Amino acid sequence: MLGNMQNLFDTVKKAQMVVQVEAVKVQKELAVAEFDGYCEGELIKVTLSGNQQPVRTEITEAAMELGPEKLSLLVTEAYKDAHQKSVQAMKEKMNDLAQSLGMPPGLGGGFK
Repeated sequence: MLGNMQNLFDTVKKAQMVVQVEAVKVQKELAVAEFDGYCEGELIKVTLSGNQQPVRTEITEAAMELGPEKLSLLVTEAYKDAHQKSVQAMKEKMNDLAQSLGMPPGLGGGFK
């Protein structure tokens, strides 16, 4: 009986190590990935990394001419677009990781 428990413990420990290694791999992939977000009319482009760190913001002359209030709204819109794309990519990576580890659908940390 104790031998079976030790085998189970060893198997769980190995599985945890695999999950940790794969999770670090996914984090590294996301850290170097870039996601561009745009406002309506593509007057502004915001780029975020896969872990939602700002990388750069590009503002066209046409956007600058709209004034500070409108410009602020457009930057926020572009940022939200980039953030949504980055979060979606993270969810997909986590779902892929869960599936590669043989986890049934729905057990991948609640990512959808």
